[in-house]
Amino acid sequence: MELPKNRFKAALKEGRHQLGIWNSISGSTVPEAMAATGFDWVLIDTEHAMTEAHQVQPALQAIAGYPEVSAIVRPVSNDPAYIKRYLDMGAQTLMIPYVQNVEEARAAVTAMRYPPNGMRGMAGAVRAGRFGLIPDYLKRAEEELCLIVQVETIQAMEQLEDIASVDGVDGVFIGPADLSGSMGHPGDQGHPEVIAAIEDAFTRLKAIGVPSGILTLNEDFARRLMELGAGFTAVGLDLTSMMRDVRGLKARFSDG
Repeated sequence: MELPKNRFKAALKEGRHQLGIWNSISGSTVPEAMAATGFDWVLIDTEHAMTEAHQVQPALQAIAGYPEVSAIVRPVSNDPAYIKRYLDMGAQTLMIPYVQNVEEARAAVTAMRYPPNGMRGMAGAVRAGRFGLIPDYLKRAEEELCLIVQVETIQAMEQLEDIASVDGVDGVFIGPADLSGSMGHPGDQGHPEVIAAIEDAFTRLKAIGVPSGILTLNEDFARRLMELGAGFTAVGLDLTSMMRDVRGLKARFSDG
């Protein structure tokens, strides 16, 4: 059996923009339904969501029913124990939150790789290696693993190029919510200073050839960042979309 191809990683390398959506509702039904809509990628969030580690594998299995859709998992933190578990479950792309400096980026890379290049613990019968049916999985796994690091504070932005250039980092996600707080504008992602900082980050990342990404519900801003060379953009979130539609439905009947 061959090592599964990471379509998301390949697309980033080829410069093909990847459009995504965020999954924060626990379980396998919602991520499966989101994959069915045809986005390029679905992110399974365990940082700002109630999704526990044991719920991630069923979500990955649900998304796998749509071969053209890539799954990304966001651990709760830059913790090698969680990174190891999600990789064993078959996640090929991880988004690591709150990476503040080069050392933390290197730590994430080390957690992603097997020895001698890293510290990922070895196990045989795991979903990632097709339960032992991929004979060279331990030697070749990192070929198809993709690491996205989140830069989301002013302090990290000052080291953006250094973080992005760490060997093993495949892309940088700019976290607009935490960045707004770090800049003294908590919750105001549309503040001109925050917008300018994000656009500057995308420009800087493009200049060094590192894919950039973001989650924004502002469609005009999303298109603006795509024009600046975004590699991957999430434009929706399941819970937010549900609340917007339900509130709209309620309002239409209340007005009547």
